[in-house]
Amino acid sequence: MKFDVVIGLEVHAQVNTKTKIFCGCSTEFGADANTQTCPVCLGLPGVLPVLNEKVLEKSVLAGLAMNCDINRYSKFDRKNYFYPDLPKAYQISQFDKPICIGGYIRVGNGENEKKIRLNRIHMEEDAGKSIHSDDPAVAKSFVDFNRTGVPLMEIVSEPDMSSASEVYEYLTNLKQTLKYINVSDCNMEEGSLRCDVNISLKPEGSEKLGDKVEIKNMNSFKAVKAAIEYEISRQTEMLEDGEKIVQETRLWNPDKNRTYSMRSKEEAHDYRYFPDPDLPPVICSEEYISNLRNSLPELPEAKKNRFTAEYGLSDYDAGVLTSVRQLAGYFEEVIKLGINPKKCSNWITSELLGKIEDAEKIDSFSVRPASLAKLLKLIDDDTISGKIAKTVFAEMIETSQEADDIVEKKGLRQVTDTAEIEKIIDDIIAANPQPAEDFKNGNDKAIGFLVGQAMKLSQGKANPQIVNRIITDKLR
Repeated sequence: MKFDVVIGLEVHAQVNTKTKIFCGCSTEFGADANTQTCPVCLGLPGVLPVLNEKVLEKSVLAGLAMNCDINRYSKFDRKNYFYPDLPKAYQISQFDKPICIGGYIRVGNGENEKKIRLNRIHMEEDAGKSIHSDDPAVAKSFVDFNRTGVPLMEIVSEPDMSSASEVYEYLTNLKQTLKYINVSDCNMEEGSLRCDVNISLKPEGSEKLGDKVEIKNMNSFKAVKAAIEYEISRQTEMLEDGEKIVQETRLWNPDKNRTYSMRSKEEAHDYRYFPDPDLPPVICSEEYISNLRNSLPELPEAKKNRFTAEYGLSDYDAGVLTSVRQLAGYFEEVIKLGINPKKCSNWITSELLGKIEDAEKIDSFSVRPASLAKLLKLIDDDTISGKIAKTVFAEMIETSQEADDIVEKKGLRQVTDTAEIEKIIDDIIAANPQPAEDFKNGNDKAIGFLVGQAMKLSQGKANPQIVNRIITDKLR
């Protein structure tokens, strides 16, 4: 049998506010356990939560960026569920009136473009962290409440994805959008972005969905992709053998490259939602939403399209340059100084990106846009060759000196004096009679060796176009 794969995602993104969603405690990562708590986030009797306005603002921005409708009226609810690391024994979330509804994220290109629909985006608080003893002989667990009350956006997709690669692209585009509008740092290593996958298989063409398996709390896109591929294989094999898929929650084991059962989930949990009596409804005026819409920066998709149309870049190069907002800004700063966009794009993608670990930190890169522009102008006016430019660029990174200063101090100016180049070529031809003879006899590849030798003898300073022309004139 053949099966259709049906996948939906629930993504939890930490909102990058300095304080928690309902109190003034810090959200900074890495503090000593239980040092970022207060009576409100610990749920002590008699306390009243107050919504952090920045959490609302950033949630609305995310909804607008992802084409959602913003609810003018939304509310908070209590989700009753036992969390060992959420001390008040319920979570403040949003149930039937979330802040954002609908929306979509595009994946694919051209004829293969597809809109992955969103069901909703809602605000909620995070739980704390349970820490279990590493010693199997010591049956102890500890709780760190620092994360309790940290603000989250839960972004819930419709079950519109049908492959691991489609999910990977969806998550990549989602993360890129959240970072472009600066609502989450999406640091998966710190738990700022977590993903639950719901996956089922059904007979090809069937309208009836299969039983759903949930894979919880994956914190890398690589793990999500691998877990989905494993689960598709596992469920396919079971269905082909006539076995029933059990609706359950599973966890991913990256060491064994497989999922394993965590708990059965044959019926939906009854969370006994009810409106939180301590929090008033959230009313968003048209003016409030309009102001936030107008504050949105140019989004990745629009920026990529503009780069291809305005600068004549390929889809691939435009995609690389716009993958990180700071990198796109750096590129545009360079070309504003008169540099050809394609030349600038080639240099950034082939040279610059190989020299930095994180493109998001390009604002602190030692070579500023104006300095890179000066270097590229030295190539344009034949002051230095492209090969020498790479050497100069490496020194610019190390010393923060300007390109023209390095060129003058080290005597790296390109040799364009034809008499001087001609003397070098005469020496090369005399020292390499066979390649010279081969080129004379029509073997065009032989010129490559001769040019290489000339460049080597000139320490890379000879203009390669002039070298090519003189060798051709002499030997043909």
